[in-house]
Amino acid sequence: MSLNHVRPWRNIHRRPSRQIMVGNVPVGGDAPISVQTMTNTITADAQATIDQVLRCAAAGADIVRVSVPDEASTKALKAIVAASPVPLVADIHFHYKRAIEAAEAGAACLRINPGNIGDESRVREVIKAAKDHGCSIRIGVNAGSLEKHLLDKYGEPCPEAMVDSGMDHIKILQDNDFHEFKISVKASDVFLSAAAYQALAEVTDAPIHLGITEAGGLTAGTVKSAVGLGNLLWSGIGDTLRVSLSADPVEEVKVGYEILKSLGLRHRGVTIISCPSCARQGFDVIKTVAALEDRLAHVTTSMSLSIIGCVVNGPGEALMTDIGFTGGGNGSGMVYLAGKQVHKLGNDRMVDEIVAMVEAKAAEIEAEKAASAEAAE
Repeated sequence: MSLNHVRPWRNIHRRPSRQIMVGNVPVGGDAPISVQTMTNTITADAQATIDQVLRCAAAGADIVRVSVPDEASTKALKAIVAASPVPLVADIHFHYKRAIEAAEAGAACLRINPGNIGDESRVREVIKAAKDHGCSIRIGVNAGSLEKHLLDKYGEPCPEAMVDSGMDHIKILQDNDFHEFKISVKASDVFLSAAAYQALAEVTDAPIHLGITEAGGLTAGTVKSAVGLGNLLWSGIGDTLRVSLSADPVEEVKVGYEILKSLGLRHRGVTIISCPSCARQGFDVIKTVAALEDRLAHVTTSMSLSIIGCVVNGPGEALMTDIGFTGGGNGSGMVYLAGKQVHKLGNDRMVDEIVAMVEAKAAEIEAEKAASAEAAE
């Protein structure tokens, strides 16, 4: 019996959408919600960009976007594509020829902003390049760069203008028999973004790319994105997402996964449940959790770990996690496996032993998965 069957209030019913492919990553339909980020290196510096793409992929990025503002960038893109373990999206602004060059260089998807790519004839040329080279397209509507006629009509960026822009460009793609597209309607304002996405979800079955654009620095941007994207995901809207932070792109990937994990929509790595600590703590919770986050970053197997400073909530939290440690007295605490007490453990050895237990549990889970897969063949 699944947890969602036992607790129906945990259910999220995703909006039905068509499925497209971004390289080898399915987006939409019943595919997992993919996590994206974007490089911030100079793309013409191929090696620096490759290095960043590899770090993002190692952190779990399913798709990475790369800006190609000039011809030097599209020339470097071919080498970047060849070295990347994940599909790359070429980010296009202002010059439609960069989109054509990016398609020729092997980009898996072209992100175009309808408000600044040029007239319909140029969009048609981009569509032809995408067809010729097997690229999908993301229509990227942004509140900050809406077409003039829509601003004249509505007076300001608003959900209606953003959806109209998106649907106008969907029509161009469909009129040219192109259907491998997804769409976003981003704004830096959480209310504007959420309203635009909710309206968009009512009028198209295209896969939706979520984002709160220009969200801010690591802390403020994380909160803003969690509020905006979390609200939409909870209502079933969204097939792929990027958390836009003024921070290392790897942090965008981490935050994206944490948002999805908090809603039970993706499961990757160790979810640490920890208390904020207080005078009752039997060990330094904050330092311990920081050390464990660092040393367990390489574990991709989904599991839960509770690190609680005292016995007030510790045993209860341990009942619901794979592994738990609850602080006690006299420099030691209690270890739990699958909610059951196992043994006491000295605080001076807890980090090393917890890391070893998590790694062993991960190996056990992966072995069970392999055995199940083999039996099913």
